[in-house]
This record gives sequence, structure tokens and C-alpha cells, in this order.
Amino acid sequence: MTNSPVLYHHSRNALTVRDILSFTYRRAVAAAVVALLLAAGLSVTPAALAQEAAATAAPVAAAAKVNINTADAQTLAANLKGVGESRAAEIVRYRESFGAFDSVEELVEVKGIGSSTLDMNRDVIILE
Repeated sequence: MTNSPVLYHHSRNALTVRDILSFTYRRAVAAAVVALLLAAGLSVTPAALAQEAAATAAPVAAAAKVNINTADAQTLAANLKGVGESRAAEIVRYRESFGAFDSVEELVEVKGIGSSTLDMNRDVIILE
């Protein structure tokens, strides 16, 4: 419940001053953006906006390959899906205790790493 005065009340559709001001502010910002685009000589049609967004969008970075035989815990946690700091530390501990991984499948021997985690990361894991 909000402390703003209610301007319109119909069952569950209460409209407060805050709602109206928020809506008005958003419309004003949108109008200002359109005006700036027009002043700059840019087209504001939906097709033009979509084309401009596609042209200026940053390319999606390809997932970095991770060598599980040399990567530190921070690198493992940053690049492997479903692997946080504690699981990454377990991978490093396992590697230090048993030596380098001979296969990607050996990763499931690490405490907390299951076949689903392995499957999510199979394409980024390398052994060198």
C-alpha cells in the first residue's frame, strides 16, 4: 500500500498521484528522446530504430575456452555455467590432489559437479 492519495479507485485498480506522475515523466522522457533523434536527422520509425539498434549493438562475445588443467578458481567460476567460487575451488583442489584431468568426463568426480553441469560447459572446456 502506498501513502500517495488515491485519485481513482475501482476495485483493485487504484490510481495514485505517484502512478500518474511516473507515467507522465516516462512519456516526457520518451518525447524528449524522439525530439533529439529528429533534431539529429535520424529516423524514428520502428524499422529504423531496430536497424540502428542492430548496427550499434555490441557483438556477443563467444564463450571463452577454459583449460581446466591450468585455470585458477576465479577463472573457472567466471567462465563455467553453474560453477561458483566454492565449486571452482573444489575443481582446483581435485586437480592438485589427483593431477591433471585426463578427460572432460573426469570433471564429474569433483564434489558438487554433476553431469548436467558438465553438459552445460562441455563446449567451453579444454584440456591441455
